[in-house]
Amino acid sequence: MQKFDAIRPFYDSEINDAILNVVNHPMMKAMMNFTFPDSADEVWKEQLRKTHSIRDFQCNFIYHTIQKVLEKSSDGLTTSGFEKLEKGESYLFISNHRDILLDTTLLNVCLFEHGLVMTASAIGDNLVKKDFLNTLAKLNRNFLVQRALSPREMLQSSKTLSEYIGHLLQHEGRSVWIAQREGRTKDGNDATNPGVLKMLGMGSDESNLMDYFKKIKIVPVSISYEYDPTDVLKIPQLMAEANNEVYIKEKNEDFMTLLSGVMGPKKRIHIHIGDVLENELDTIKNEFDNSNKQVQALAQAIDDAILKNYKLWPTNFIAYDILNKTDQYSHLYTENEKSLFERRLEMRIDAENPVALQGILDMYANPVVNKLKYNNEFKS
Repeated sequence: MQKFDAIRPFYDSEINDAILNVVNHPMMKAMMNFTFPDSADEVWKEQLRKTHSIRDFQCNFIYHTIQKVLEKSSDGLTTSGFEKLEKGESYLFISNHRDILLDTTLLNVCLFEHGLVMTASAIGDNLVKKDFLNTLAKLNRNFLVQRALSPREMLQSSKTLSEYIGHLLQHEGRSVWIAQREGRTKDGNDATNPGVLKMLGMGSDESNLMDYFKKIKIVPVSISYEYDPTDVLKIPQLMAEANNEVYIKEKNEDFMTLLSGVMGPKKRIHIHIGDVLENELDTIKNEFDNSNKQVQALAQAIDDAILKNYKLWPTNFIAYDILNKTDQYSHLYTENEKSLFERRLEMRIDAENPVALQGILDMYANPVVNKLKYNNEFKS
């Protein structure tokens, strides 16, 4: 399958050589010292040198790294819906996107703990420009989504990507994770980009696109963080957009965001697994002949599932009430939770800057607005 070589993760036969190339890298040392603080370097290095598969690398190292991240930077991870998935089955998980690394890594922790097939996961090549990060991504079964291409190159790249995803799902029995849109949501509005679905559809081997999507088993995933550790890092882009300016990232911005997402405080986290989309696809197929309209309807069906099952936290209701100058949802948070949230705002943004304040409050309040379309009321 040489056509996928530019984007695929390592094969198991390549794992040991890749590990030997980075075992002495300072970033590997930092990661392993964080993960195994009581172990001498030689202990984890020896274990790494004996690793010959992605699964071993994920289960013996990454799993423990993420457990340590949760212990140090969160108040715990809860889940719902995993019981609906069948052992040994592959699924296409389409998820809202809040954090560069954790959205997919936390999903895989949960899949592993439930004895389910873990995913190959999409990651933008702009996020792994550093050699070590590129190697780590490929060791962790990430495949690359190529960015910054000409329109002609983008078309070919999308076709290759869609064929690779189809190959994983249908021929390797490997689940796949992909975000519902390119880039994380900056304003708290989770919405599926139909372009992502069109790209996925390029790999279709069915005459009707909905039959293909039914075959590869789409599962919408909702992930929510009580505190977004990168909330303040999203403000410069929101401010540029508010001023109709083109936002240009700083040189190491993606890397700093990636680190902040992993190590920044999150409080509670919840992942919900939606139902496999089946009846929805039948309805769409019967209702629309035009493939563009089918894709739009499918994007809406995915949004419905993600938003309906999105876990709201006190931070969301607090932001909604502050923004709307109301106490409508005060029964869903304590005074202490509100003062902590307000203190966090004071520490992280210039309260005299109305655009920044609006941006960060929208980020937390919009999930409430969106869920109100499905719930008339929220009870404590």
